[in-house]
Amino acid sequence: MDAAGLDLAPFRGLRYAAERITGPARVVSPPYDVVVRPDGQRALETADPHNVVRLTLPPTPARAAATLADWRRTGVLVPDDLPALYVHEQRDPAGAVLQRGLVGALRLTPPHEGVVLPHEDVLPDVVAERAALLRATAADIEPLLLSYRDAGPALAALIDATAARPPLTVLTAADGITHRLWRRTDPAAHATAARALRPHRALIADGHHRWATALRVSREHGGRAPWDRTLVLLVDSARHPLHVRAIHRALPGLPPADALAALAGAFRVRRLDGPASDPGAALRVLDATPGTAFVIGGGGAFHLADRPDPAVIARTVPADRPAAWRGLDTTVLHATVINALWRVPDRPGGISYLHDAPSALDRAERSGGTAVLLRPVTEDVVRTLAGQGVTTPGKTTSFGPKPVSGLVLRAMADQTAHGIAQTT
Repeated sequence: MDAAGLDLAPFRGLRYAAERITGPARVVSPPYDVVVRPDGQRALETADPHNVVRLTLPPTPARAAATLADWRRTGVLVPDDLPALYVHEQRDPAGAVLQRGLVGALRLTPPHEGVVLPHEDVLPDVVAERAALLRATAADIEPLLLSYRDAGPALAALIDATAARPPLTVLTAADGITHRLWRRTDPAAHATAARALRPHRALIADGHHRWATALRVSREHGGRAPWDRTLVLLVDSARHPLHVRAIHRALPGLPPADALAALAGAFRVRRLDGPASDPGAALRVLDATPGTAFVIGGGGAFHLADRPDPAVIARTVPADRPAAWRGLDTTVLHATVINALWRVPDRPGGISYLHDAPSALDRAERSGGTAVLLRPVTEDVVRTLAGQGVTTPGKTTSFGPKPVSGLVLRAMADQTAHGIAQTT
C-alpha cells in the first residue's frame, strides 16, 4: 500500500462482556486527561469495579497490567474473533451534536511526518508516564481523536450504512452524549476505507501525549508489528465539524495577590463584576474582548488581563514563529506570564490543566492558588499552523466530542494471535 497518506487497518478489538458488568455506561470513562482527580476518578471507580479508569489512571503501571490480565482471565474483557474496523457515533439528545467516525489501527512508522499533524507541544513527564503504562499493559486503552477533511462519498456511505445497522453497544455517558459502536469485519469494507483514506492526512484533535507515547514505544520495538500502529478514531470534520473548547489552568502554588501584582505594568488588569463563584459572566466578558486576553480567578474575584505591553511581548515571545502563533492567548500566557512574570515551572504540581472553568476555579480556591480561564482557538487556526509544522503550547485546545474510553481496546497480543498481524 502507498504509505504517502493515512494507513488505517482493521484490528481485533477487546471489548467488555455485557454479562460481566453492571452496564456499559458504568465501565466507560472520559479520556484520562479529562477525568477530574481525585473526585471524578473516585466516582468512576465506584460506578463499577471494572471501570476502565482503573486501567487509564492506575496507582502504578504494574497495577494496570495486573488488572487487565485479571479482567481477560475472568472474561470481563473478551477479544473479538475477527479483525474489524469499528464505527463510533456520538449524539446529544437535542440533536446539536452528531459525530460519526471510523475506529482502526493507524500506522505509526515513517513516513508519518506530514501525514499526522500534531498541533500542540507535549510535556515530557506526561509522555514518560503514559509510555510506562503502554509498556506495562501492551495495550492501546484509549483512542486518539483525529480529524481529516472529505475522503469522498464511498467512505461516507460506508460509515452511514454501518450506522443504520443494529449497534454492538449503546450507552449514554454522564455528559448526556449517547455513544453507539458498530463492527465491520468484511474485507470489502476494509479495502474501501483504505482506498479513501490513503491520499489524506489528519490533524490530531485529541491525544497528543498518546501519539508521542505510541511513537516512542514503537521505536523501542523497532517499528515492528503490532507496535507499528496505534488506536484512533478518525472523523471527517467536513461532515461532522468538531467543537473546540478552551483548556484552563490552575496554579496551586501561586497566590492570586502575587499573580496580579506580577502583571502590573505588563498588562491592563481590571476587576470584573459578578459572582466570585460563577465564571460564566467573566468568560462572556473575555469572549467579547479583542486581542490577547485571559481571566485571572481566585481570592474571591475575577480579573481581566488584556492589552499587554508590546515591549514586554517583544522581549518574552519568540519572534521566529508566525504572527498567528505569536498572538495566541496560550502563547502569551506561557511565554510572557507563566515563564517570565510568574516564573512557575510547567510540571506536575506547578500547573494543572482542566477542561471546564468551574473545576479550574475550584482547584485554585481550595489550594489558595490562581486560576487562569481561557477562550478557545478555532479549528482553522490550529489546522493552518499544524500544516506549517508549527505547534501551539501544550493544552491549547480541547476538541470534541471526545470518544469515551472503554468502548473498544486494542491489545497487542491479540493482533498477532492466530496469525493476525497488522501489516499491509
